[in-house]
Amino acid sequence: MRILLIALVFLAGCSGKNQNESAESTESATTETQANEEWVSLFDGASLDGWRSYKSDQPGSAWKIDDGAIVLDDSNMDGGAIVDAGNLMTVNEYENFEFSIEWKISPCGNSGIMFNVVADSTFQEPWHTGPEMQVLDNTCHPDAKIIKHRAGDLYDMISCSTETVKPAGEWNEVRILSDQGKLKFWLNGENVVSADMRAPEWDAMVAQSKFKDLPYFGKARKGHLVLQDHGNKVWYRNIKIREL
Repeated sequence: MRILLIALVFLAGCSGKNQNESAESTESATTETQANEEWVSLFDGASLDGWRSYKSDQPGSAWKIDDGAIVLDDSNMDGGAIVDAGNLMTVNEYENFEFSIEWKISPCGNSGIMFNVVADSTFQEPWHTGPEMQVLDNTCHPDAKIIKHRAGDLYDMISCSTETVKPAGEWNEVRILSDQGKLKFWLNGENVVSADMRAPEWDAMVAQSKFKDLPYFGKARKGHLVLQDHGNKVWYRNIKIREL
């Protein structure tokens, strides 16, 4: 009888442990599912649904899909410009968000990721309103010689705190956080830029930049995301956003 009671107690303990482990596993899975549900994919890997040109309702034909990435194809050039390209813009607008994307650039190439872009006929270019995270081959593009124009910089405003960009042809991971005016850039896991777009210091930086004569630059509190056509081949993939 004593042996039987010990066995029953042991089995009950194992059962309780298994139940606890099962509950913990279920809770962990639920938390992970909820976290994943917060993120929304902006690119399905097969189409440009949800994207348009800055100046048209449709994407330019030079923006193509290749191996699960959006590619700006530079095989058809005319006078130094890619034929039927243009800046690629999300159909939707976003205000407070965390944005995640990967990019790689062609040798000596240049592009950019803009946000809070106002799509209005008043503004000829997306950079007339939207700040930009620079996408660049730092080794040989002429912009790499200019402070605040290098890969990961808040273009013409703030230089990266440290250089983390990978060579041309290799994928770089980006996160852009914009929340109530607080701005942060991550490049390959490092927080390289921080700013407050609603602080007096922001206005002072704009006044010292190439945007000083653009009264609406960096003023919008929401807008579109834009992948820049700078006349060079560039790839983007794993594009998603989490609204805050």
